[in-house]
Amino acid sequence: MKRIEISKREKISIAIWLTLFFSVLLWSGINPADRFIWILEVFPAIIGLIILIISYNKFKFTPLIYWLILIHCIVLMIGGHYTYAGVPFFDSIGNFFEWERNNYDKIGHFMQGFVPALIARELLIRLKIINKKKWISPIVLSICLSIAAIYEFIEWFVALLVGESAEEFLGTQGYVWDTQSDMFLCLIGAFIALITLFRIHDKQIEKMNK
Repeated sequence: MKRIEISKREKISIAIWLTLFFSVLLWSGINPADRFIWILEVFPAIIGLIILIISYNKFKFTPLIYWLILIHCIVLMIGGHYTYAGVPFFDSIGNFFEWERNNYDKIGHFMQGFVPALIARELLIRLKIINKKKWISPIVLSICLSIAAIYEFIEWFVALLVGESAEEFLGTQGYVWDTQSDMFLCLIGAFIALITLFRIHDKQIEKMNK
């Protein structure tokens, strides 16, 4: 397998990325609200890091993708530390707007669409899976909705396995439309990512292909 040359600038970026990742991960793991919930919430970030490391020499994403993945991981780690229903800042916001629940989990589901949308878009374009560009966005949105549905299935299976202790992981907080709103926010996140970042993304993809 051909190794990808890493410039000095890229090495600095990688060092900053990893420093931020592990700093937040360490903070997140110090006295979390619930250790079991912390493991469940942070596990996807750890898996993501492993995949990025393994795939780096074979397929290097654009810088935009890596930084968005980091932001998504940080969202997961914050949720893991406090639980999604207990993030203090969103309690304060909720009190100000008189919300009936802590809505930090909705940020997580928005990011669940926002970041994977651009990852899927990049894979479809750079691997030339789709020849007609007009089909890329509809397919990306479908992929993101599928991811959201699969995640809801996973939450359901975890709830069945662990029983009452899954309440904090599910983060429904008594909201009967939680699953539907989670999937809808994932779709909104994907849509906003596609219409706001496509120009920056295209420029970076074009640079990667040179």
